[in-house]
Amino acid sequence: MQPVLEIFAADDFVLWPVGEHESYGYLVLNGELTPAEVGTAVMRIADCNDFEPEEGHGPRPTDPLGAFLHGLLTMPDLLAAGGFRVTDIATDTAFVEPGCCNGLETWRDWLEVLDGTGCSYFGHDPSSAAERAGDTVRLTLDAHAKDGSPAIELPVDQVRALVTGAQADLRDFLSLARTWAGQHLPTHAAAVTVALARALDLELTE
Repeated sequence: MQPVLEIFAADDFVLWPVGEHESYGYLVLNGELTPAEVGTAVMRIADCNDFEPEEGHGPRPTDPLGAFLHGLLTMPDLLAAGGFRVTDIATDTAFVEPGCCNGLETWRDWLEVLDGTGCSYFGHDPSSAAERAGDTVRLTLDAHAKDGSPAIELPVDQVRALVTGAQADLRDFLSLARTWAGQHLPTHAAAVTVALARALDLELTE
């Protein structure tokens, strides 16, 4: 299980260094990313929130950097296109949670599967779903597939461990991003770090 961020190509992005990525791919977030990859991730999360906030958040700055970061720093509810991807190496089956309407900001839905209602849906196209039945969690790649769908079945304890590991990867990424922001966005570093923590639904520690 890996936290992944949906990536678009950013050939014309010049506000800070970013890596080269093809559109519609995924960047795995963890503590091992290069500075350019961290820059790509921050760029993508900021882009996900590049909207004009409602009244009360001030006008959009006129400088390019301030304008690009404005939504990330002022929107009340932040988005991060992506999710937790589960890969069954034995069968080469991938449960790609990222879908429309859901992102990394909703990763705690996995806890609902384990300790709450026992079921969660992760957007659509495909309509991936996780359901708990007793001591097993079934991950269905497309719950609305007319001809059936591949699925992955895992013990609850294993899923719990996987979620804990993926959460640790997110925290490690946030730690990297905090250092990166201090180096590349010194005047916005604290605010960007707080915003990234909100976008990933993580508590920011000192």
